[in-house]
Amino acid sequence: MSDANPTAAGSEGYPGVGRVLVVIPTYNEADNVRLITDRVRRAVPSVDILVADDNSPDGTGAIADEISAADDHVFVLHRAGKEGLGAAYVAGFAWAKDKGYDAVVEMDADGSHAPEELPKLLDALRDTDAVLGTRYIPGGSVHNWPIHRLLLSRGGNIYIRMALGMPFKDATGGYRAYRMPVLDAIDVSTVASQGYSFQVELAWRTYKRGFRMAEVPITFTEREHGVSKMSGNIFKEQLLRVTVWGATARKEALLNRLGRKPKQPSTWP
Repeated sequence: MSDANPTAAGSEGYPGVGRVLVVIPTYNEADNVRLITDRVRRAVPSVDILVADDNSPDGTGAIADEISAADDHVFVLHRAGKEGLGAAYVAGFAWAKDKGYDAVVEMDADGSHAPEELPKLLDALRDTDAVLGTRYIPGGSVHNWPIHRLLLSRGGNIYIRMALGMPFKDATGGYRAYRMPVLDAIDVSTVASQGYSFQVELAWRTYKRGFRMAEVPITFTEREHGVSKMSGNIFKEQLLRVTVWGATARKEALLNRLGRKPKQPSTWP
């Protein structure tokens, strides 16, 4: 149902939230796309799913089309090529806005984000504007990661809190829910970051605009099928961007104290 109208399929929505679209970016996830869509459909039957496929050479897009043809809650967005996680989410958010959804959820295709925990995020969204699924608060956990990757993730989040002054324990996590007005207000279409820095930038923009944000504990489990898209370049991009954002925020705060209005950049760094 790549070109179908989702209005009827998702008209009832999730109680207290409205019509919800789960955006699942894919690139070479042929082993996982059926598993993840089936788990989402069983966990929360009232939500819709958009598989945003970056022209996967392993046939993920074709499999998603088969799933969509059999289920009027599943849709497919075929993209021209591999442009990165952030670009896939931005395209998915634009699709959600065009179709009139009230909220969107970010979810990985590889099963690391448990669809069975989705009700926790949506329940929390009833009373807030954005919800971050968090591995590093009581009740959250990480499974099957090597110790060096866990230390890198936790250390990165500590640095982000210090650099940006955000209180969140897990600003890099990718299991989240946003109300659509938040994405409009933070101008998500201008986000250029990729990978983990995309998640940091969305949280940072949302926090700076004063929206209500909440963290709920999640269990993160390393993928069983396929290959991780994480790379050293993604981590370096995150470190550089966070450093620039932090320095810019401190400069703005200093100018405000001096009674001078800082210049507003036309784009984010």
